[in-house]
Amino acid sequence: MVSPQQPAAAKKPTPLPPTTISALDLDTLREIFLCLPSLPSLVRAALSCHTFLDAVRSSPAFRRRFRALHPPPLLGHFLTTQDTTIRTFVPLRSRSDPDIAAAVRGGDFFLTRLPVPEDDGAVSIPAPVSAPEDSEGGVSVPVPAPAPEDDDMDAIFGFEDDDEDPVPEDPVPEWSIDDCRDGFVVLDNWSTQQIAVYNPLARTLDLFPLPPRQEHSKDCERQYSDYYILAEKEEDSLPYRVVCVWHSEHGARAMVLSSDTSNWQIFPWADIDGFWPGNGKMVNGCIYWTNGMTDARVLNTATMQFSRMDKPPRMRGHEVLTAGETKDGRLCVVCAPLGPLTFESVLAVWIRRADDDGVERWMLDKSLPLQEIAGIVRCGFRQDNVQFQVSVRAIIGGFVYFSAYCGVLPHDHSDLWLLSFCVETAALNKLGRIFRGVSYPYIMAWPRSLVGTQQGD
Repeated sequence: MVSPQQPAAAKKPTPLPPTTISALDLDTLREIFLCLPSLPSLVRAALSCHTFLDAVRSSPAFRRRFRALHPPPLLGHFLTTQDTTIRTFVPLRSRSDPDIAAAVRGGDFFLTRLPVPEDDGAVSIPAPVSAPEDSEGGVSVPVPAPAPEDDDMDAIFGFEDDDEDPVPEDPVPEWSIDDCRDGFVVLDNWSTQQIAVYNPLARTLDLFPLPPRQEHSKDCERQYSDYYILAEKEEDSLPYRVVCVWHSEHGARAMVLSSDTSNWQIFPWADIDGFWPGNGKMVNGCIYWTNGMTDARVLNTATMQFSRMDKPPRMRGHEVLTAGETKDGRLCVVCAPLGPLTFESVLAVWIRRADDDGVERWMLDKSLPLQEIAGIVRCGFRQDNVQFQVSVRAIIGGFVYFSAYCGVLPHDHSDLWLLSFCVETAALNKLGRIFRGVSYPYIMAWPRSLVGTQQGD
């Protein structure tokens, strides 16, 4: 008897090889990277291997999407006070994102590479250079530049030739912050006649000479200068520029220094009447001075031409106006009221846009009641012995960074808080306590190491 044939055993399917993250294509990697919480997290991931770095560097479209989803983080702010010339950096403590804290720890936010003369040495002061007569298109003036940075500080602060001006006795090496933008900190030192451009995250320092001394016949004794940084966010190979603007009550002059030449290009004096302007704010390549004048004073850094622009209407009493940019790069102005404050006092956000007829004008976009600000910092400013003030520090990427001061008299028990207000969502957040003084928020810029030359999409 023949036994029935046994069915053949089913073959087991061949197991697929395990899929690792290194086997993913670049598009899939980019979708994963979009889920990271912040820019420091992306930097840490991208620098872990060449494949991850190529995924970020080769796609401008990915970088735009990431920036839209994750605003550049505030790492902290530099603080200067009248009591001391020492710059203090107050980090923003974020327990929810350890990569932000790691970025602060890895940077040089105490600016330790700024040159300081030896205790028993002297500081070399270049001879002052006068600006030439006005010309139509501007002229370039080479100014004695500091020696390249070296471990031997005497290479930077050594004595110059004998025909230089004598070194003053006991020079005070005070570095003052002028601008903090796009990851750079710009400082000037009138004792050493130098400008420093510092990148705390990259730990880089460039030293340049101060611009030629400006003397205008109308206001030769009533002038002051301020400095601004112009850096290309998506071009690592292009040099950055430093813009110096000399102001007087009756006009202004612009000068530009390129980091690859160290020469100051001087532009003609512009006759613009108006009251004394305050520190300007850079928005999309233009510098706006919004305080102290009937109209705003504007400098287009592409053409180096000055102009005037109307300001938003004042809502109530005296206000301090600060220019900035929205998330999509539009010009905006925030009006902060000066005391005495009432229940009706607001922090008003004005945006310049075209109306129904296509005419550019100021439109009120958001109003933040000061009563809401007082509530979040727990300040009962309705009491007679309480002094409450708000001061806008910066407007970057659609976020208004401002301080709220609450002081109780006569004991002068006071608190000073740093807050942020999102123009798009109207979200108000308390970031932490700070000290009184002039502060410069430090926003992490997109690292140039994550920008490549390959234009994949």
